[in-house]
Amino acid sequence: MRKGAKVAVVGGVFAALMGGAGYGAFTLVSALHDPTGRPAQVRTGPPSGDEVRETSAKFFAAWEKGEAQTAASYTNFPEAAGQLLAAYGHEAHITDVRITPGAVSGTTVPFSVEATVSYDGTSKPLAYRSKLTVVRGVTTHRPLVDWDPSVVHPELKKGDTLVTGESKAPPIEAVDRDGTVLTRDEYPSLGPILDELRTKYGDKAGGRPAVELRIRHQDSGAAETPLITLAQGRPGRLPTTISARVQAAAERAVRNHAESSVVAVKPSTGEILAVANHRADGFNAAFLGRLAPGSTMKIISAATLIDNGITTANGPAPCPDTAVWQGRIFRNLEGMVPDEDATLAESFARSCNTAFVKYADEVAVDSLTREAEERFGLGRDDWKVGVPSFDGSVPASGGPDTAANLLGQGQVQMSPLTMASVTATAMTGTFRQPVVVPPSLDDRPLARARGLSPGTVAQLRQMMHRAATRGTAAAAMAGLSGSIGAKTGSAEVDGQARPNSWFTGYRNDLAAAAMAQQGGRGGDAAGPIVAAVLRAGG
Repeated sequence: MRKGAKVAVVGGVFAALMGGAGYGAFTLVSALHDPTGRPAQVRTGPPSGDEVRETSAKFFAAWEKGEAQTAASYTNFPEAAGQLLAAYGHEAHITDVRITPGAVSGTTVPFSVEATVSYDGTSKPLAYRSKLTVVRGVTTHRPLVDWDPSVVHPELKKGDTLVTGESKAPPIEAVDRDGTVLTRDEYPSLGPILDELRTKYGDKAGGRPAVELRIRHQDSGAAETPLITLAQGRPGRLPTTISARVQAAAERAVRNHAESSVVAVKPSTGEILAVANHRADGFNAAFLGRLAPGSTMKIISAATLIDNGITTANGPAPCPDTAVWQGRIFRNLEGMVPDEDATLAESFARSCNTAFVKYADEVAVDSLTREAEERFGLGRDDWKVGVPSFDGSVPASGGPDTAANLLGQGQVQMSPLTMASVTATAMTGTFRQPVVVPPSLDDRPLARARGLSPGTVAQLRQMMHRAATRGTAAAAMAGLSGSIGAKTGSAEVDGQARPNSWFTGYRNDLAAAAMAQQGGRGGDAAGPIVAAVLRAGG
């Protein structure tokens, strides 16, 4: 930590020690007695409107005065609340607090905060909105503020800290491959990535640190989130591989589906051209997601069958109604007509599950794992993208999972980034580890893999082209010209009403993959996202 930085510990750390400080929406009360031995009358159930107004008013008044422990005493976790509220004034240098409550709605009170952040002779106004809920304590039966760090600031989460002082890293001016400045205002999905890039490369880009009020997250390796800049630093210029044009298209595309993510890469170089997420939690699922990819995995599975001499694109891959592997029954999507004479290319394009399960007997337990690791560069935890990423997992799991893994279920986990890389490798034959900043910036070594033979590449491209023009991906890819190919995926998840939608495809020298949680079939949600990005790539 740089000299002068101040830290405030945020919520939840001491919650386990607070015994009787919890709450319940409706409390069942054991017998309490007054001195005469008669049961005392205690309030139960949700707090009344008067209780909500009175409790929140006392909490706000103490907070405004900087009386942290008094304010904390009106919460159901006073020790954790006291820590943050004390730091809010004394360590985070936030003063002159004025809180204006809004209209009470049930037990919830919205409010606005106006304050001043002062540090080393410099002051800036701070204004934001938050809300709190009043609940009844389980043992005290008092109305209490339901403690959460977001009460103090809406961006605070459990385990976060507030820091005021000189930033750990100088600010950066990240630019795209053509020199266009990339900002979080114009490209919201890049916000977390720009924070990571600043943390990792700020001191290499030639800038000067700023003085900020910022959030330091519980994960010590995570990038900090600035809230207020009191004194501007000098940003250093940082080149990235992003294309502002493709990024803009990706941002627009994911807005159409909640909990969706997409990544676009340039297969000839491995450069990441776009990354976008539309998620309520702000998580960079495009790079860090760990979910079963469904039938998009059949790209690797088909390569495994070809490379192990089991069948070929034009060789047999019968598609029956059902297939049984070690006592587990596998079925196709509803409405798929069986075809006992199908080739691998035909079964791939239709996304026939049973065709792949039928070959599980001929695939060694570790064949899919070795194909993924040695030829596609996956699952070895050695990618150095420039920011944190997950490089996939294809474990050599036996039993029913041997067959399920071939279908992108079982124990297989991927992200949109890894599936975009899989498509790039399939269409070029060369694994090029994806990067978002040039490796020359820090001379970091990139992951390597054998790649695919020209014969395997030709067959994979044939199958993906068929899927994109006459198969399950045709509707989404309609109207795209040039050299195209795609694969759909629908991943079933226990407890979800609808499967996760996956789609990956390529057009000329652009590959993209998308995932939309509970989006349904691959072509329904993820398909249009990928098609929009490929269309923007020209």
